[in-house]
Amino acid sequence: MKGISYQGNCTCFGRYAPQALEPAWIMSRQIKEGRRAMTRNTRRGGKIWLRIFPDKPVTIRPAKTRMGSRKGFPEYWVVVVKPGRILYEISGVVETIARRAIAIATSKMPIRTQFIISG
Repeated sequence: MKGISYQGNCTCFGRYAPQALEPAWIMSRQIKEGRRAMTRNTRRGGKIWLRIFPDKPVTIRPAKTRMGSRKGFPEYWVVVVKPGRILYEISGVVETIARRAIAIATSKMPIRTQFIISG
């Protein structure tokens, strides 16, 4: 994947957010686990927005099938993330709690991120 993100790279809803620093495919399981970690860490305080949605199916062919039979069934869903993309947003909590919650959530992601604060 080439280029940087031109859409979805500003904080529109919350005050604190993680921003992607490298391109990757993020699976729907990783997004869900990050959201759950943030919710648990904030003790259900504040508001959390998901800014990414898995809309690309990844298909895997069944084992022992011949060439040309067909494409295969969707195995899981991913979102294509470019550098600069905002992953989550959070507001209604103090900065230390938000920083800790986002650090735990981004540890579930396969990419490096940075913590940003909207002005």
